[in-house]
Amino acid sequence: MRGKRDGQIAVIFASTRTVEDDAGYSAAAARMVELAACQPGYCGIASARGADGFGITVSYWADEAAALQWRDHPEHAAIRDQGRTRWYSSYTLEVAQVGRGYDWTRE
Repeated sequence: MRGKRDGQIAVIFASTRTVEDDAGYSAAAARMVELAACQPGYCGIASARGADGFGITVSYWADEAAALQWRDHPEHAAIRDQGRTRWYSSYTLEVAQVGRGYDWTRE
């Protein structure tokens, strides 16, 4: 069971990948997950990508300040710039505060 996310900040990144440089993208994505997990206020991440290249990644942060620090992290900013020029044909980013949530698991 995941922890309660009530009150956390959710950064919702929906993107469409190009077909360019799969290996470079995979390495950068793995590094971003690793780096985010080391940031103050990091609370978790969930990600999925379909065969058509569309994907959604949601990162969770303790508060707005932590989410902004992640946005402004120099290595994250550099990878984001590479994403714009190489790995994404489009993306949207939305930031929201989690009001409530629940989960369910088949036993």
